[in-house]
Amino acid sequence: MYTNDEEKELNKILEILTENLDISESQYNMAVSSYEAVGRYLSEPPSPLAKYSPTIKPQGSFMLGTITKPIIEQDDIDIDLVCELSGKDLRWTQYDVKQIVGNRLKNHDIYFGMLKPEGRRCWTLKYSESANYHMDILPSIIDENYKKNLLKLSSSYISDASLDPLAIRITDKKTANYMTEILTFNWLKTNPFGFAIWFFNKATLSLQEQVRLFSNSVKNVPEYQKTKLPLQRAIQILKRHRDMMFNGDDEKPTSIIITTLAAKAYKKETNLISALKNIIDNMDSYIEERNGQKIIVNPVNLEENFADKWVNYPKRKENFYKWLYKLKKDFSDIKLQKGLHNISNSMKPMFGEQVVTKTFSTLSSQAYEERISGNQKMSIKSGILGSTGSIINKPHNFHGN
Repeated sequence: MYTNDEEKELNKILEILTENLDISESQYNMAVSSYEAVGRYLSEPPSPLAKYSPTIKPQGSFMLGTITKPIIEQDDIDIDLVCELSGKDLRWTQYDVKQIVGNRLKNHDIYFGMLKPEGRRCWTLKYSESANYHMDILPSIIDENYKKNLLKLSSSYISDASLDPLAIRITDKKTANYMTEILTFNWLKTNPFGFAIWFFNKATLSLQEQVRLFSNSVKNVPEYQKTKLPLQRAIQILKRHRDMMFNGDDEKPTSIIITTLAAKAYKKETNLISALKNIIDNMDSYIEERNGQKIIVNPVNLEENFADKWVNYPKRKENFYKWLYKLKKDFSDIKLQKGLHNISNSMKPMFGEQVVTKTFSTLSSQAYEERISGNQKMSIKSGILGSTGSIINKPHNFHGN
């Protein structure tokens, strides 16, 4: 059983770890500048999209503040974006919208060389190695009242308000009507911004904080979030643990499943270690079972099951439960360790040697600064130096005192 001091020390270590998992502010600003440039190009005449005011916005982890660096920091960061169109030509099908966006990108001298083969739903731009990111751009059509509804819900959250008005219609090559359907009402529906409202409602401790974070996240250019909430940090840790365990395997647990279950299990804990413990212990209790099928309900579209692919891809279901089992075991093992060296060694296989080494280097630097300032303490039981213990470690003054 951990003492309060030891739990505070481990919480501090995990906080520093997640800070090191964040992309830097300069990387963030570079990505924003890049997608803004794409949006301007799509909207400039003679683009056939110009009259529909194309707007590029982040979605997914970039919007939710849960994005994490890749294990090898030189690898690509995956940035998910939505290309919102305020309408379309009445004759355009999903195929037409998708191709018009793609063809416009192909007509650009630089984007042509960056464009990857057409994806199921998105077009992908691969930026230079110095940028270390690629962008998945999802063409979509928004409702005529969409922006008004977004402004209303981002300025004051109403707990019983329907989030359906924030749904957008998207292109998907695997739908049966991809080549033929001109009515957007019959296109596939998704709701990334409704999900964001739901997520920030779960993550924040106050209405004011929720409104502030969501209002920022849905801006075309959201501000870089330097301070994260316990739920955001917990999800970063869960995703990193998953990435280390599956090492690029496409059958790994998806980020949307991890994010949804973690948010459902989170109970407004105010520190990271408590949030993680509760989430890890309880996230699987939010997986339902109906007629022998596992159900993870999309909280903003009750008809959608995030685990629907587990039927045709049973390895994904198997891998989720393998991951959860290992997650519980690994965090139990961390708590058995005494001393920084042993804690560090136990964390390296879970999160990666480079990021863990950097974390403990930062911890050591902070401890040195606290020692110089005279604020350093020591946990009686563990003997780990830090600022959370109960015995003051007096600074040296080099005068023999």
